Amino acid sequence: MNASKRPPWHYLFLLILAGESVFILPFVLSRVFRPTVLEAFALDNTQLGLCFSVYGIVALCSYFFGGPLADRYPPRKLIAVALWLTALGGLWYATFPAYGALRVLYGYWGFTTIFLFWAAMIKATRVWGGSASQGKAFGFLDGGRGLVGALFGSLGVLVFSLFMVSEAATLALGETRDAFRVVILVSSGLVFLVGILVWFFMRMDHARERAIVVETITVSQVGAVLRLPAVGLLMGIILCAYVGYKITDVLSLYAQDVMGYDQLRSAQVGTFLLFIRPVVGVVIGILADRSQTTYWLWVSFVVTFLGALLFATGLIDRSATLLFFMSILVVATGVYAARSLYFAVMQRGNIPLVFTGTAVGLISLVGYTPDIFAGPAMGYLLDANPGPTGHRHVFWMLAAFSFVGGLAAWQYHRTFGKTNGA
Repeated sequence: MNASKRPPWHYLFLLILAGESVFILPFVLSRVFRPTVLEAFALDNTQLGLCFSVYGIVALCSYFFGGPLADRYPPRKLIAVALWLTALGGLWYATFPAYGALRVLYGYWGFTTIFLFWAAMIKATRVWGGSASQGKAFGFLDGGRGLVGALFGSLGVLVFSLFMVSEAATLALGETRDAFRVVILVSSGLVFLVGILVWFFMRMDHARERAIVVETITVSQVGAVLRLPAVGLLMGIILCAYVGYKITDVLSLYAQDVMGYDQLRSAQVGTFLLFIRPVVGVVIGILADRSQTTYWLWVSFVVTFLGALLFATGLIDRSATLLFFMSILVVATGVYAARSLYFAVMQRGNIPLVFTGTAVGLISLVGYTPDIFAGPAMGYLLDANPGPTGHRHVFWMLAAFSFVGGLAAWQYHRTFGKTNGA
């Protein structure tokens, strides 16, 4: 699609808004308020990780079947319905269901956020980017999503602080739940509102919508997409990059366990992390379009690896506050840069636009398996080795996956970096 004929800027704005809003309830709240979530739901790290695993198992099936769905229907309708269904789950979440019911809820969210939503969002972003601005499109998407997540996180911290009746360090369980329930309900209402905005305003003209969908998807077409060399490499690249993204979930817990912060200050650390993401997304997207997206994807893994070593080697303790925040900045820069670019290289890999949904479904089937294993793995490492030792083990895990991801990204760059495309 020619860049001059791409949808207007407000289309991308709504896509960004929707792209993070749908994940606020299952992921962003637990990232910003991880210590609070563990206390309010009476969970340990392993149990919370297993909730994410249930999400991942349902999401795995949803990726496969939702990919072709995104090639058959306009993204706007799929995205809006996904937002509404996800928001409804927030009403259940606000009742603080027991561990067994919470796993069911995460399975429900695995369906609502992936089957109708994920491939449709990626395809809509690729459409907006056209032939010359894929790095910008996906960089703005992930950076913008980071800003939305940061704003939601900041709003959540503000609401939580306003409804606390005691000091953060001395909150009783009932007080914690009451304050966090308001955070959940406010978030749910905003997610539902975003769905309404998408339904009515994220429109393309009818001819353009018809040009990016197909009437049917055959088994032979799925097989042809699966055999594309870029698809296999992207499976490995996204798997390794996504492990890094999952590990950022523990940084607010690191602030509590290693740095000695209370619940409110650790939540503020999680929010600080979210504000890094929009800056990285925008900068890396512009850089990638001016040079090579494939090269910058490789660089992002190198940066992540170096940042992981800072934490894994045990250099950061309570006395190293400045180094702590600098290390967060390094890790976040690498992780968020990789997230911004791993779908932006699809055009370099000669993946047809009209089959973007199918390709995304197949790639995600492997690439997002960390939704299944990363949470329990981190939970086990943290619970089996309490305190700084467990956190060092988690970051050695990050270093290993970043190294492997860097090798795969370098191979992708060597294979497709010289081809035409964004």
